[in-house]
Amino acid sequence: MEREEDSLFARPALETEGLRFLHITVGSLLATYGWYIVFSCILLYVVFQKLSARLRALRQRQLDRAAAAVEPDVVVKRQEALAAARLKMQEELNAQVEKHKEKLKQLEEEKRRQKIEMWESMQEGKSYKGNAKKPQEEDCPGPSTSSVLKRKSDRKPLRGGGYNPLSGEGGGACSWRPGRRGPSSGG
Repeated sequence: MEREEDSLFARPALETEGLRFLHITVGSLLATYGWYIVFSCILLYVVFQKLSARLRALRQRQLDRAAAAVEPDVVVKRQEALAAARLKMQEELNAQVEKHKEKLKQLEEEKRRQKIEMWESMQEGKSYKGNAKKPQEEDCPGPSTSSVLKRKSDRKPLRGGGYNPLSGEGGGACSWRPGRRGPSSGG
């Protein structure tokens, strides 16, 4: 048993010399070009990752194309769903157009009626401006003009009534004066 252990630990001189030579050459190579090798390995890793992601995406696209070509009924269903959605949107748009046309007709009829009333009041010798404005005020249930005037008169003015920003007065400490003319008096 001892003999086998001795033979394992006792290496021939040629093998030891080969290991020593390998250690010296690899050590000197790493000492000289170590950082270059590390950076090139990192660069190769990054490039490999980018290329593998692109290849995966390319394969996925090819599989999608193949799946779409193999299953035409899926394509037909998509197209039918798209056509149904377009038809629904078109119907909604048509309904909105009809409502808008109806509103325009009502407005046109209202204008025509106001013109007729204005013409009749002119024939009777009355003022037509007052009569034309009354239907508009009745139609729109907005605030009356007297309440709007009251709101404005209740407000406190921001500045006094005599304030004029162009006069140069009333500014207090914020008065601007032009600088002196001529060269600076340096020394």
